[in-house]
Amino acid sequence: MLRSITGRWIVAVALGAAVMPPVHAEIVNAAPNGFNLRHVAEAAGVPPTTVWAALSDIGKWWDPEHTYSGDSRNLSLDPVAGGCFCEKLSLYAGLEHARVVYAQPAKTLRLVGALGPLQEFGVSGALTWQLEAAGGGSRITVTYNVGGFADRPLADWAPIVDEVVGNQVRRLARFVATGNPAEARPEPKP
Repeated sequence: MLRSITGRWIVAVALGAAVMPPVHAEIVNAAPNGFNLRHVAEAAGVPPTTVWAALSDIGKWWDPEHTYSGDSRNLSLDPVAGGCFCEKLSLYAGLEHARVVYAQPAKTLRLVGALGPLQEFGVSGALTWQLEAAGGGSRITVTYNVGGFADRPLADWAPIVDEVVGNQVRRLARFVATGNPAEARPEPKP
């Protein structure tokens, strides 16, 4: 019985790895007054134009656990200069997560804003999505550079924010590769 369960788990992990686009992540720098994050994902067989279209359809792949409303379908991203990465909370309530300051379709999208819990502090961040053709598909490079003043040194926030940003990059890469942003889970035990 154990061998059967272990065998199925190994097969599930192997299948998940085959579908899961490779991702490289790092906290480039972290200091009391700021941090820099970098994530790189490959989307084999997916051209940058397709990644760009998916990037702007953010409600389909962003993790609902990292929204204020609990529903990523309430998110919108207008990928033009001055566009908003916004979230609707109710008929009259909502928030701006970031503002688009640079848009070059299928190449670069840069937003400025303090994401999530950083929004209440005196910080700002530049979140850049860089797309390029690579290896018959696309390479997605995401950087988030944050600086300012918070309730504790920003270096303490870096691992938390890095995990959230990395999760979003992986979800986008899975979404463009498979049509589903969720992580493949091993089959449940019988």
